[in-house]
Amino acid sequence: MTSSTTDFLATARRVIETETAALSLLGESLGDSFGEAVETILRARGRVIVSGMGKSGHVGRKITATLASTGTPAQFVHPAEASHGDLGMVTRDDVALVLSNSGETPELADIIAHTRRFDIPLIGVASRPQSTLLRQSDVALVLPPAPEACGNGIVPTSSTTMTLALGDALAIALMEHRQFTPEHFRVFHPGGKLGARLARVADLMHRNLPLVSVGTPMGEALITMSRLGFGVLGVTGEGGRLLGVITDGDLRRHLDGLLAHSVEEVMTAAPRTIAPDALAEKAVAEMNAKKITSLFVVEPGGSGEAVGLIHIHDCLRAGVA
Repeated sequence: MTSSTTDFLATARRVIETETAALSLLGESLGDSFGEAVETILRARGRVIVSGMGKSGHVGRKITATLASTGTPAQFVHPAEASHGDLGMVTRDDVALVLSNSGETPELADIIAHTRRFDIPLIGVASRPQSTLLRQSDVALVLPPAPEACGNGIVPTSSTTMTLALGDALAIALMEHRQFTPEHFRVFHPGGKLGARLARVADLMHRNLPLVSVGTPMGEALITMSRLGFGVLGVTGEGGRLLGVITDGDLRRHLDGLLAHSVEEVMTAAPRTIAPDALAEKAVAEMNAKKITSLFVVEPGGSGEAVGLIHIHDCLRAGVA
């Protein structure tokens, strides 16, 4: 390892340690005003309008996205654009969340004045309690005094990290109050790896099923099994209840005189199944644990009716596994 590499690592660790200490200060400094901010947002009939300039604006966009994806409607309004017509986006039903480390950012003047004129609740986030922003706010969230990680106090680092963490804290507090579930989360995240992880079995399962009834001769069963190409066959009883499955392994074990048997003599009884509303990730975990490649999907409750089939390849194609 070269001396320059050692220096780089030392800098990185110093920055992370400084910002970690700032986050600890933030956690210790939180008080009743945080709860007031959450309650103010919960009372709003409209959206959370987030605004900030420069680095605070970049952080604000991320907070906006986090709020929106966790059940709190939110929109970012750029303060400079707000002064040129975008204030029309901010209504009496909304609540404003305005970010500024100094609390004196001049570009925020118009959006602050707009909230005061139309009695729009204003939550301010800044590091100076006596700043214009926090004095005008209905709820003031004060960032504790913490050194910036750059060492000279110029580059926003610790301050933006604290603001971002505070936004996450607001979003999660709101999410938990609303009992926002993974199923709700999935509605806002249908794409990408996250959407795949939250996909349900019902979203991926096949509905054209390889099923035969108890008493079916194996010769007829093999035709059904081969036609659909899943490598598995379900055996059903009264009311479509799944009683067993026949896999390639079952066929090999009964190869001698196979065609003389009926399906119930060859099947594996009481097979592993999964419910249609289960997460596809759970199906993958079950298949991996049992070293199988597919699961029949049955209705929950007492009926045990087979309604689908999910294959490991379906999960791989969807990006679940």
